[in-house]
Amino acid sequence: MTNRHETVSEYWAACEARDWKRVGRLLADDVVYDLPQTRERILGRDAFLRFNIEYPGDWHVTVERVVAEGAHAASWIRVGYEGKELPALSFFEFGDTGPVVRITEFWPEPYDPPTGREHLTERY
Repeated sequence: MTNRHETVSEYWAACEARDWKRVGRLLADDVVYDLPQTRERILGRDAFLRFNIEYPGDWHVTVERVVAEGAHAASWIRVGYEGKELPALSFFEFGDTGPVVRITEFWPEPYDPPTGREHLTERY
C-alpha cells in the first residue's frame, strides 16, 4: 500500500482482528516500536508481533482519527482494556518502499511496564 492513511487504517483493523500475519505485512523487517512512557523499545517485526501476540487480556481498538502526509502518519485511538477506555496517540514513519519503519506510541500517563515482556524489550 502506498497510501499512508489506508495503511494505518489497515494496521488497526488487523490489530483488532488479531490478524498478526496481516499486521506483519505492513511492517519493515527492522521496524522500531517505541513506548516513551515505559521507556521501552522493541526492535524488529518478529519481536513486535510476539509482543502483541503475548499481550495479556482482552483489548479492543476504536480508531478516532488518522492523518497522513508524506512519509508520516498519526492516529488517535481508544483501547478498551480491563474495563477502562484508554486513549493513545501513535505516530508512524514509512520507508521509501512503503512499509512502516517506526511506530512511537503515547499512552495517557507514565507507568511501569508489566512484568513478563523483558525478553522482548530494552529499557532506555
